[in-house]
Amino acid sequence: MKIKRLIILSAILIAISFSGLSQSNTGLIKVIIATDHKDWTYKVNETAKFSVQVLKYGNLLENVTVDYETGPEAFPDVVKSGMVLKTGKTEFTGTMKVPGFYRVRVWAVVDGKKYEGLATAGFEPEKIQPTVKDPGDFDNFWSNTIAEARKLSLDPKLTLMPERCTSDVNVFHISFQNEIAGSRIYGILCVPKKPGKYPAILRVPGAGIRPYGGDSRTASLGIITLEIGIHGIPVNLDPQVYTDLSNGALNAYNAVKMNDRNTHYYKRVYIGCVKAVDFIFSLPEFNGTDVAVTGGSQGGALTIVTAGLDKRIKYAAALYPALCDHTGYLNKRAGGWPHYFKNTEPKPGEVETLGYYDVVNFARRVTVPGFYTWGYNDLTCPPTSMYSAYNVITAAKELQIFQETGHWTFPEQNEAVNNWLVKQLKGQ
Repeated sequence: MKIKRLIILSAILIAISFSGLSQSNTGLIKVIIATDHKDWTYKVNETAKFSVQVLKYGNLLENVTVDYETGPEAFPDVVKSGMVLKTGKTEFTGTMKVPGFYRVRVWAVVDGKKYEGLATAGFEPEKIQPTVKDPGDFDNFWSNTIAEARKLSLDPKLTLMPERCTSDVNVFHISFQNEIAGSRIYGILCVPKKPGKYPAILRVPGAGIRPYGGDSRTASLGIITLEIGIHGIPVNLDPQVYTDLSNGALNAYNAVKMNDRNTHYYKRVYIGCVKAVDFIFSLPEFNGTDVAVTGGSQGGALTIVTAGLDKRIKYAAALYPALCDHTGYLNKRAGGWPHYFKNTEPKPGEVETLGYYDVVNFARRVTVPGFYTWGYNDLTCPPTSMYSAYNVITAAKELQIFQETGHWTFPEQNEAVNNWLVKQLKGQ
């Protein structure tokens, strides 16, 4: 029963990884907000008009009470509560004098429950520039760090998982040695059964601690897939193990030693992504050249980091990347998840250390074609922070904006990402 339960959970997690971390509002009461520009995008100093409707069963809800906030993303300058909408609708306006995002959030209060809606207008977002500094010895630090880690052999271990194999794909639970002796990266490897040489996709994870199911569906198309965890623990354990770690030893892992570039938690993570590419290159079924990296949120960050660090990566596809432009908050604008400086002042060494881990500085070094996608309504990874990274990428790139999405994706977004990857790797 435990194995069956884990298989079912893994299947659910795979679905979540393709559909995003949350979904759009489907409650009884719907708060619908839209801008007067269909693409939600404006020139600086233009005025954006926001229409608000509160609906129940598709009809305007009269005499509904709402709370609201409006203003620049993450820094609302108007916050009010208790406004009654006699007709169930109202309008707001907003503008920006510099490139950025202006957001309207409204909460309808009905029978003691709150129902939220939001819309975000972008003002020349393609002109947003990062605030984070690029350390002068950034390249030397990372090249030396990776070289040191590679002194340790991969020591790869593969265990076939018969219960997850399909008629045309073998599925393995794998691990390999990471940055210090005894520290390992674990993951799920899916390899086409038919003899041959195949391209590969490295799937890097979003934030959190969880098991993984692998991507046998893409492997069935003739592409090796490797989905890794980052925490140095097997990815096929009982779900309770991950819950316990999330609430215990690995709670707030992203803030561990953030004042020391040599011991910050993400050091082992970024190295692990590069050594995952080493692992792929060690596979006899790999064609030796064509490898892509993809992921969402923290995984979107790790996608850009891996592409920036490892020139063997040929293609990168990032969804709503986290960890971008942490110092934004120190400059009165939104920074990226995990919002290190949103509510606290930096401690000595933190700003300098995080410069070596900020996705913006890896984005500066990306030289391969990339596909990127996110929405304007993302509260977890603010669009200001994501554009800060995207705008410094000088390699060939494609950005698909799905304005309404927050920290979740439409099926069409996932389809676009997967189709782009398959096209790059297989020419289909």
